[in-house]
Amino acid sequence: MDLEPLTALSPLDGRYATKADPLRPIFSEFGLLHRRVRVEIAWLIALADDPGIGELEPFPEAARQRLAALADNFSLADGQRIKAIEAVTNHDVKAVEYFIKERIGNDPELAKAKEFVHFACTSEDINNLAYALMLHDAREQVLLPQWGTVSSELRALAHAHAELPMLSRTHGQTASPTTLGKEMANVVARLERQRERLDRVEIPAKINGAVGNYNAHVISYPEVDWPGFSRRFVESLGLDWNPYTTQIEPHDGIAEYCDTVRRANVILVDLARDVWGYISLGYFKQALKEGEVGSSTMPHKVNPIDFENAEGNFGVANAMLEHFSNKLPVSRWQRDLTDSTVLRGLGTAFGHTLVALASLRKGLGKLETNPERLAADLDHAWEVLAEAVQTVMRRRGLPNPYEQLKALTRGQGINRQSMRTFIEQLDLPDADKQRLRALTPATYTGLAARLARDI
Repeated sequence: MDLEPLTALSPLDGRYATKADPLRPIFSEFGLLHRRVRVEIAWLIALADDPGIGELEPFPEAARQRLAALADNFSLADGQRIKAIEAVTNHDVKAVEYFIKERIGNDPELAKAKEFVHFACTSEDINNLAYALMLHDAREQVLLPQWGTVSSELRALAHAHAELPMLSRTHGQTASPTTLGKEMANVVARLERQRERLDRVEIPAKINGAVGNYNAHVISYPEVDWPGFSRRFVESLGLDWNPYTTQIEPHDGIAEYCDTVRRANVILVDLARDVWGYISLGYFKQALKEGEVGSSTMPHKVNPIDFENAEGNFGVANAMLEHFSNKLPVSRWQRDLTDSTVLRGLGTAFGHTLVALASLRKGLGKLETNPERLAADLDHAWEVLAEAVQTVMRRRGLPNPYEQLKALTRGQGINRQSMRTFIEQLDLPDADKQRLRALTPATYTGLAARLARDI
């Protein structure tokens, strides 16, 4: 069966293909091959530029540009050629080496450098750098901007509804009121914290040979400061140098990266579930779109499917991200191959994260507040003012304030009149009574509006 969206095994290449598109140039096989070529070319140029590598002279500027163009202009046809070579070699990184040698073999100024392609490198020197570049690019080009967009949209909701009162529910029961904007501000604060952490997560990488000791490097050029060379090279790629590794970079940085993304996803699952609940309570209505069907049998329904889709895809992503952070830092002795196949799944986890973010944003864009429903719930919850009254009673030293309010409110139908009758019989200063008499569930929101506006 030919591969097309309808026959794709993964929904990321089928149903959700357009939503996953931004990650395709990064985490696809093409993206991996592109970055492998980039690393090999950069390593060859770095070797030529170092005076300690006497047998390899610096490339003339025009030749250097032709060499760099192999990486800069890497095409789909180039990737297909590498895969054809791999079909013979049965080794993916060696195929990249042969591809570069093939491309420079007829260039008089570059051909003499052929045997310095992949010089002193193990495959993992190239792979760990390529994957590190993929993670770097995904962070800078996709994840941070996407989180930033969601954060901005939530901040706009926080500001727009900073003063819109809403009944809180703790343990599913009525609780001290908040504002709708403040609840959105809470999510912004949490998400921004994870954005800052992801931005600071180090992406370690190495290039130090078969078991991390520069064995081949030193035996070939004992006078070169290879750790210094390695550090300069890794950092020139915009990555963080790891001086201590086995054959593989131990992936602790990838685990930290995945854990940070997973925490952000958990925060957004929490948001999706809460908004789903607010829609169920009628606090939000969803904008209707001509022609859309909510239920196949119940014509009245407008289901919160975007938030459900977001929750489901965040869940799939997090299951994989947790596996990555648990598995990748574990390798038998100096290396086993279990990380190789697992690393190829990175794009799938981030793809489901991207699908979830798109669904969440779509859902947020459909929301319309229902102030009447919010106000009705507040007006039926005068019992929430018990906290306010008993706290003022505590300040003034009245006996058993908590117990008095407990007796008044637990299991009782409290309304405006019964609450005010209770306040009037209290031995409180007139200013306190006046402030409590003026209080309603809708005005008992503390600093919620200020906190929402300040986010």
